[in-house]
Amino acid sequence: MTGPAETTPYPLTWLYAPGDRPRVVAGALASGADVVIVDLEDAVAPDRKDHARAATAELLSAPEHPVPVHVRVNALDTPAGARDLAALAALPGLAALRLPKVTSADQIIHLAETTPAAAPGTTRLHALLESALGIERAHAIASAHPALRGISLGEADLRADLGVRGDAGLDWCRSRVVVAARAAGLPPPTQSIHPDIRDLEGLAATCAHGRALGFLGRAAIHPRQLPVIERAYLPAERELEQAETIVKAAATDQGALALPDGRFVDAAVVAAARRTLSLARRA
Repeated sequence: MTGPAETTPYPLTWLYAPGDRPRVVAGALASGADVVIVDLEDAVAPDRKDHARAATAELLSAPEHPVPVHVRVNALDTPAGARDLAALAALPGLAALRLPKVTSADQIIHLAETTPAAAPGTTRLHALLESALGIERAHAIASAHPALRGISLGEADLRADLGVRGDAGLDWCRSRVVVAARAAGLPPPTQSIHPDIRDLEGLAATCAHGRALGFLGRAAIHPRQLPVIERAYLPAERELEQAETIVKAAATDQGALALPDGRFVDAAVVAAARRTLSLARRA
């Protein structure tokens, strides 16, 4: 069992579950996902918002769950979003609030300084950038406040906002978010969902592409997607061999290192190699 803090060093799988369906949420908690995201926004019909909020409050009244539980609240400028924050932010079982459609650093600062938390300093926020304006302000948002623990894309809304048709049209935005997160000292972003739960080949291919762009892990909307995401993001045997060589060299040398094959690597490459080995230990 785990409390609200995220204890997995590098979560790879983040499973959404609709907040108005407690049985589905219970199944998500037992699915093997690293993090469960209870969705109060897009997955819940307008006339079910109050029911979803009450069910989620009941869930989060317990301080421990099999994995960390995040909640995606409704849009911050709506009455439903305000009610979500008031009802859920201080509950002991909440690991983080996921904030949709963030467009400014001021939104993050305001929430971090006014949202009640279960204990002082424990408010954890995660910003979803889903518009052109959010992307343009990505670094300002990412660096707005220490309570912000991550940023990621909401690609469905972003695609609609930009009028993008082909998937490649989002790659610049994806890279922008990866750079903003790392520049702000945040973990690498997770990929947005793959909406076709039957298309596991497409899921694997787009995970490989996301990994090449610098993402780490992915959100899912069905448990069958979880093994595909995890396999895609776990290091291959060749990557492990290279990481072990780098870490072994770093144990005896400081600064830039010369590897047996003639390559030079620095501290940043050593840190990446250690992350690779940490990911491998998940398996």
